[in-house]
Amino acid sequence: MATIEDKGLEQAQGERRAKRPLELSARLAGYLLKNKLKGKKRFPLVTMLEPLEMCNLACIGCGRIREYKPVLDKMMPVEEALAAVRESGAPIVSIAGGEPTIHPRIDEIINALIKEKYFVYCCTNGLLLDRVMDKIPPSKYLCWVVHLDGMEKKHDESVDRQGVFKKAVDAIQSALDRGYRVCTNSTVFRTSDVGDLNEMFSLVNGMGIEGSMISPGFDFEDAPDQEMFLTRKESHELFQKLLAPENSDGARFYNNPLYLNFLKGERDYQCTAWSNPTYTVMGWRKPCYPLADEHVEHVAELFDQNIWDKYGVGKDPRCANCMMHCGFESATIFQALKTPKDWATLIKSGAATKGGITAA
Repeated sequence: MATIEDKGLEQAQGERRAKRPLELSARLAGYLLKNKLKGKKRFPLVTMLEPLEMCNLACIGCGRIREYKPVLDKMMPVEEALAAVRESGAPIVSIAGGEPTIHPRIDEIINALIKEKYFVYCCTNGLLLDRVMDKIPPSKYLCWVVHLDGMEKKHDESVDRQGVFKKAVDAIQSALDRGYRVCTNSTVFRTSDVGDLNEMFSLVNGMGIEGSMISPGFDFEDAPDQEMFLTRKESHELFQKLLAPENSDGARFYNNPLYLNFLKGERDYQCTAWSNPTYTVMGWRKPCYPLADEHVEHVAELFDQNIWDKYGVGKDPRCANCMMHCGFESATIFQALKTPKDWATLIKSGAATKGGITAA
């Protein structure tokens, strides 16, 4: 049983944890204002960078490693990755895949982006994180985003391998102890358990992470289990339970409150997935992160009005149940720019220091 002294030490350690820098909120606000003053209707907020599609897990809800099977052995050159980020111009970069820590030069990519003062969120399952951290020093510009879909039994079922949960939690603890910023990212499915998820959220919050990102899974056509994906109505019902005060006590969510309200069905938005352009080993995914009807050479091709007349809720049947943060959390930001009341909600909620736009 922990003594008062033990609890005091834990509290002191938690207070010393790396936190989301205010510079991120200031930079993002300035970036939004600059583009609005220029009259731009569509521009990127987060560059989604996938320097490889290979993974050391085969999660049952993931379509990526199956979708990119012909190029799983392809590794994006460092300069190509940096050029894509510069072309996009967004202040935030989310590095995903595949499993980014497998890339033999991921440290060079991340260190270069940090040097250029991009805010980098690197998504990982945690299995190789300790090895990579030896090559990348802590920085306010870097946050590790560790994938957790529940407590041990549920998470290991989701990734289809035993022992992954324990390794992921150990990686989180190691990263925090080394002085890194850390978040978690959880994908919610029909098979998710509200009590189990909130136990996990409480666990990682107690460890001292910045927050937990949550999003319903997208029903990728190549995912092996199509029955696990939620309909829009089911998502609303599940998130109403998950985010209820009596169930979410002890959790710290990184998503902004407008997006959380959207998940509960209290708000309605049209997708703005163009704000999160995705660059892969095959080029820019067109039109968006979940859908790749083709790959194109230049990011500007993703902002054409003709594209978005065809995609989005009520336009393409594949978009019907999508509520992913890459398409809808940014929509809350763009809507808030037009609605002072919504902008005030973000400020009052502490979104500037706790969250505001997630990057995974």
